[in-house]
Amino acid sequence: RDPNLLRADGGNSGSTVYDFFMGRELNPRWGSFDWKEFCELRPGLIGWALLNMAMVVKQQEKLGYVTGSMMLINAFQGLYVWDALYQERAILTTMDITTDGFGFMLVFGDLAWVPFTYSLQARYLVDHDPHLSAWALAAVLATNALGYCIFRGANGQKDA
Repeated sequence: RDPNLLRADGGNSGSTVYDFFMGRELNPRWGSFDWKEFCELRPGLIGWALLNMAMVVKQQEKLGYVTGSMMLINAFQGLYVWDALYQERAILTTMDITTDGFGFMLVFGDLAWVPFTYSLQARYLVDHDPHLSAWALAAVLATNALGYCIFRGANGQKDA
């Protein structure tokens, strides 16, 4: 191994199993391709959005229509995924990139945990949609819009 490679503090314990789990190398690359940045953003987030869209199709097949709750969940989570991909440079200041090693924990979280657990809300709505009223959907939309404005504003300040 190249002695000049950056090592993650957490992945240098001396325990092979623990170091594999936490990740020894901080930013593994093939040429200019950064594996950690790629895995943090692309496969998991896009997989999450695709699974959510599949749940829309499933609900349409099952009910003959798509409910307001399902539309909102897909819109909100789709906006979050789009925002993460659009604001890609902001990932460079996160703990995952600056501190954590590229080990099993991070890879599993990015490639399995994110798409398959974050999409559970849409999966639940396929079979258990609460059929919210227009007023309730409007309240959910307003709350989410406020939350997104706070989220984007805070991250805009952090990443300025």
